[in-house]
Amino acid sequence: MRDGMLSLYLAHRSELLNYASGIVGDRSQAEDVLQEAWLRFGAAADGRALEEPLGYLYRIVRNLALDGRRRAVREGRRNEVAEEEITGEATSPEAEALASRELELLMAAMAELPERTRIALEMRRLGGCKLKDIASHLGVSVTVAHDIVADGIAHCRRRVRPSP
Repeated sequence: MRDGMLSLYLAHRSELLNYASGIVGDRSQAEDVLQEAWLRFGAAADGRALEEPLGYLYRIVRNLALDGRRRAVREGRRNEVAEEEITGEATSPEAEALASRELELLMAAMAELPERTRIALEMRRLGGCKLKDIASHLGVSVTVAHDIVADGIAHCRRRVRPSP
């Protein structure tokens, strides 16, 4: 069981690293995410068979990467506050509120997507993966992968910036 899990992890490690890196925005942080994901993946699989082990592994990486990104954003805000105190410069509350609202809408729109579409969109936009890699991961053609990503982008656009 452990050997199969390790083989799966190693076979997809570079894709997982690109995926996590796209979310956290830093390759070294993505490495940390993968290490933690491997530990959690092993703990979750101990004593039971996973129905979709690769999908489960991607979900672990996604959740850990998003947690890391949120933590980095919070730390960045703390640094901005400290910088504002030093320089006396601040972004407008309106701009911050608008950006925050758009992020909330985007997260809600992503949550509405079917899992396959969400994974494809995250791999493409956050992970920087190529369509052929997404197609391979999803078991579809490159054309279908393109259509899935395009549908996801269109859905998010409609939800974040609806037309008047």
